[in-house]
Amino acid sequence: MQDYDVTLKHGLTQPGSALLAALTSSVIPVEPGVRWLNVELPKVSNPRVDLLGALPDGRLLHFEFQSRNQKDLVRRMGEYLFAIWRKHGRIPAQIVLYVGEEPMRMEKAVREEGLDFRFHMVDVRELDGEALLASPNLSDNVVAVLTGLGDEPGTVRRILERIVAAPVGERSSALMELSILAGLRKLTGEVKQEAMKMPVTEDILDNEIFGVPFRQGRAEGRVEGLVEGLLELLLDQIENRFGAVPPGFRTRLAALNPAQLRAAGLRLLNAASIEDLFER
Repeated sequence: MQDYDVTLKHGLTQPGSALLAALTSSVIPVEPGVRWLNVELPKVSNPRVDLLGALPDGRLLHFEFQSRNQKDLVRRMGEYLFAIWRKHGRIPAQIVLYVGEEPMRMEKAVREEGLDFRFHMVDVRELDGEALLASPNLSDNVVAVLTGLGDEPGTVRRILERIVAAPVGERSSALMELSILAGLRKLTGEVKQEAMKMPVTEDILDNEIFGVPFRQGRAEGRVEGLVEGLLELLLDQIENRFGAVPPGFRTRLAALNPAQLRAAGLRLLNAASIEDLFER
């Protein structure tokens, strides 16, 4: 899974996610209490879906994230549907969230003799960026950079203002998520420029996106802040995948440096257990 996938998963699985509400409003009623499931599937060429959730009434909700147009998406979604049906005994509602820069050109249905298959597809630019920016969840605020609002002057600054105003423990992860998603829109340079105008706080300066000028003489603090943010994000993803993380594994993860944490996040793609996250 690429970095933007992890960021979007993190946003969708937050309690009270405005992104989740926006994507599902015309598809399936989503009540509080979605249970996010292990996404490993049997006998599929790509054996993991991006995100699968079970609603309190047992219905299933399947998300895929696309950053480019893919010719065989319909076939892949069909393979996922039957694999999920086989494993969980229910047919999921399927939603593809397109976050690419190019116009969305993928088919979302196929009609052949004996087959009528379709799924929902949403271009993130069509979502209400103002609603996401107004959400109390920083993860929703960050996704606003991908909507049509992200093309408007001042949007990056508004998102950074929300991050600066957030509790200290939440800022580092939100800054990393913004830097990842801003890259999809070639806005990393604007994020850096706007960040230099923000009020100076240690946890903001510690994030790697703000460049050498803000980090000189603060190397130790930078590493500590970056590790804290990476660790928090990785723990969220591990818990979504495997459930509660045992204290011993938390201690081992906390001992990793930023490069090792990123590597562990990549190994989470194919890990069958938490132990698989560590180098052997």
